Amino acid sequence: MAPGLASSVALALGAFVVLGSLRLVVPLPEDEPLENLRFVRPAQDAPLVSHYNYIVIGGGTAGCPLAATLSEHSRVLLLERGGLPYRNMSNQQHFTDALADTSPASPAQRFISEDGVVNARARVLGGGSCLNAGFYTRASNDYVRAAGWDARLVNSSYRWVERALVFRPDVPPWQAALRDALLEAGVTPDNGFTFDHVTGTKIGGTIFDASGQRHTAADFLRHARPRGLTVLLYATVSRILFRQQEGVPYPVAYGVLFTDPLGVQHRVYLRDGAKNEVILSAGTLGSPQLLMLSGVGPQAHLEAHGVQVLVDQPMVGQGVADNPMNSVFIPSPVPVALSLVQVVGITRSGSFIEGVSGSEFGMPVSDGARRLGLARSFGLFSPQTGQLGTLPPKQRTPEALQRAAEAMRRLDRRAFRGGFILEKILGPVSSGHIELRSADPRANPAVTFNYFQEAEDLERCVHGIQTIERVIQSRAFANFTYANASVESIFTDSANFPVNLLPRHANDSRTPEQYCRDTVMTIWHYHGGCQVGAVVDDDYRVFGVQRLRVIDSSTFKYSPGTNPQATVMMLGRYMGVKIQAERWRK
Repeated sequence: MAPGLASSVALALGAFVVLGSLRLVVPLPEDEPLENLRFVRPAQDAPLVSHYNYIVIGGGTAGCPLAATLSEHSRVLLLERGGLPYRNMSNQQHFTDALADTSPASPAQRFISEDGVVNARARVLGGGSCLNAGFYTRASNDYVRAAGWDARLVNSSYRWVERALVFRPDVPPWQAALRDALLEAGVTPDNGFTFDHVTGTKIGGTIFDASGQRHTAADFLRHARPRGLTVLLYATVSRILFRQQEGVPYPVAYGVLFTDPLGVQHRVYLRDGAKNEVILSAGTLGSPQLLMLSGVGPQAHLEAHGVQVLVDQPMVGQGVADNPMNSVFIPSPVPVALSLVQVVGITRSGSFIEGVSGSEFGMPVSDGARRLGLARSFGLFSPQTGQLGTLPPKQRTPEALQRAAEAMRRLDRRAFRGGFILEKILGPVSSGHIELRSADPRANPAVTFNYFQEAEDLERCVHGIQTIERVIQSRAFANFTYANASVESIFTDSANFPVNLLPRHANDSRTPEQYCRDTVMTIWHYHGGCQVGAVVDDDYRVFGVQRLRVIDSSTFKYSPGTNPQATVMMLGRYMGVKIQAERWRK
């Protein structure tokens, strides 16, 4: 490693956050700003009482394509608790800005799991597609078969998504070297550019266009029928309304309550008609949380929080899992361009290898700040991001974060050269649960993921770490590693940073198993809590009630593909087409 850079690199290391059968109406122009769409408005502008065919709760990765599709022939209300994605969030250069924002209105609502891992949930129109690293890849054919989905409709739904917002990335030298190194390390064959989930090394799609602008699930709203859709922003749903109906054995959903930013409560009711429905698309944390707040969940737990029990459903909130991520920073002797995830190695052992590189570190966080020379973000290295940082999570006070940022500004810029290679495991097999902390719908629930509880998950992580070691040592990656930096020293440096709240093992002879446990982080692919077969049926209808479905990642038992956003968006479109077909079937 270059002289004088060791301490700089050590400080820098701790910071990676990381067609259906029905035709649509003519879409609105792709460059039409979302704020100009007449059907998108703040919740305080809504009437106190309104009626719709479908009420979709959650304008995220599944909710946006679902609502856009349903609006083709019905009146749909889409309720989103956050606001519009702002300009900086839409640029690749500002990938970590939203994750670094801990304000009450942040599009990334931070939480720390009971396991001690820092995490975030989306609070913005477009959901996680506004915050993630943009990688697009489909689920495997085996996953589709296991889910019981119609393969033809799945493929047409993926194509609908891909036409709207997916691009082929321009692969920079660092990502090309990672691809070649994976092949040299035995992650074969070379599958080139493909959306398909197949064993080997491939280049996947991205939701960032050639200019670095992010395209999100909110873009699907431009394909909606304007007279068929209303989108309300900053609408916090507190409860789904149920009633007993004569001749019906189960409680029937007939509306929702939501509160606007001024604290005014609004009521939305379903129009008359047995096929009108409330649909939860509030995500892995939000959907089970809202079911419980509405009286559908484990009886004793609901009673402990003063929630009136409607249906004793002990499986609500169970089976929640998060694919553990482990990463290593590889300092580079040469400048490295910014790149988010573009290449993935899909191993036969059940681990997935990806990478991110470079950044415009020290960039002001906004145009106004740039002109004034004020607040600066360090992108993937930012101590403000919360995912990784040079400060232990319990010490991340605003003052401490500011001191850390000031210290980083004084570092040699060469300390920030390089990239992170990360691994994520298939599945996972280990799972946990979600519980209410309070009856406040704005509060995060308590989440336990039980990382590496099952030996199979740990074994897959070890295989992934061993693959990364071979990548670092490969000829293909030699231009991006210091000749005198050993694999052991690279991993030791990465292992010494406080990436979570778990107890540390202070030694330099970590086994791969210990490295996996000590450096576990999230890759934000958590799922479950309303799983098919436990909480919902194969058509995503909630057991024990009527006219209520859950359509989002909370229904998954395992995370699809290497990165789930493609399949979550596909599911929104897929179920929208199916629900429409059911509506008009005699």
